[in-house]
Amino acid sequence: MTESATFKHGDTELELPFVEAAQGNDGYDISKLLATTGNVTLDPGFVNTASCSSAITFIDGNAGVLQYRGYPIEQLASQATFLETSYLLIYGQLPTADELADFEHKVSDRMLLDERMRELYRMFPRGAHPMQVLSAGIMALGAFNRDNLDPHDDAQVEEATLRLIGSMPTLAAYAYKSSVGEPFMYPQKKLSYVENYLRLSFGTPVAEYEIDPAVVKAFETLFILHADHEQNCSTATVRMVGSSDANIYASMSAGVNALSGPLHGGANQAVLEMLVKLREDGLDAKTFMNQVKDKKSGVKLMGFGHRVYKNYDPRARIIKSHVDELLRNSSKSNALLDLALELEDTALSDEYFIERKLYPNVDFYTGLIYEAMGFPANYFTALFALGRLPGWIAQWREEHADPKRKIGRPRQIYIGETERDYVPITER
Repeated sequence: MTESATFKHGDTELELPFVEAAQGNDGYDISKLLATTGNVTLDPGFVNTASCSSAITFIDGNAGVLQYRGYPIEQLASQATFLETSYLLIYGQLPTADELADFEHKVSDRMLLDERMRELYRMFPRGAHPMQVLSAGIMALGAFNRDNLDPHDDAQVEEATLRLIGSMPTLAAYAYKSSVGEPFMYPQKKLSYVENYLRLSFGTPVAEYEIDPAVVKAFETLFILHADHEQNCSTATVRMVGSSDANIYASMSAGVNALSGPLHGGANQAVLEMLVKLREDGLDAKTFMNQVKDKKSGVKLMGFGHRVYKNYDPRARIIKSHVDELLRNSSKSNALLDLALELEDTALSDEYFIERKLYPNVDFYTGLIYEAMGFPANYFTALFALGRLPGWIAQWREEHADPKRKIGRPRQIYIGETERDYVPITER
């Protein structure tokens, strides 16, 4: 076993206990650093700091590995459903057939919103950003379910979990309907989770919505791929808000707001906008990639590289096959798909990108699918949130089950003015 590390500061020595991981990066416990030395560590962006111990998701960025509760993402994406994966993340194991059927039934029973929620959505102005509407909708859902807000009551947490999972497709679809000014639809119990979501988004009261199995499978896969991704910005936000004993609805709403940032959840929109601009400008892949390499041009390549993955993003490999199948049947997007494939081929054969380990990430292709389905670009992040919800819930519940949990309180190193005296306004 690896020995602990020793930190020396003047005459003070502090033993930093070694913390062994099941797989991946091990760590050193620095929890006594401030109390012992009076000093703190400085780690902008927390890139070297583990804020928690977790048994939910494992990522090996160098090897391109993503696992939920130990199960490879490739197996889950090809064999599991989204609700089956959600159960795994939240409860820690794959469900039996009876457990999954019971979970699906409970979730389906909670898809219907209070009628006053529908009225609330109608109050938002047409064109309001769907992420703002979705965040507000989740907070309102908590207001309409005041009897399951106590984070210390297991029964209330369980009901809130089911309520959030069940209501999220309706909330997300209503956010879309509200933004485009179309009438809201009611969920149908005969439809699956994803089928209901697609019908709620694209169905109308005047015509029967036709279910396309290929589209349903693609969205099942997309939601599974997005379901959790370790301690990213939005997940860390959910945990931080939850650490104050804020209820689960408030914590999920905070996660939506964190995800709305273009550096986090908005990358797939940026990819689509890049591809559209390339097509409009008439640039071929090689010319554009040369501009990317010429840093003076200021051109940015979106959808390549990742904060964690230094290899091909395993999620991008999986979704690429769905993109090809769906878009080959959608002639309006073939030109964008061909351009995307050319960019990928160019990057994977160019030493500049290979040396910098700039491989396509999951965002590179997801926007193409969403666009082909008819979603506007500003709605892409709401789809991300719908997929990520079970991971946020699992992380929130894990945090609250930890007996060593503390309220989040990052430290700082102050670099401002030292003490000075107040000067009356007449003398300034």
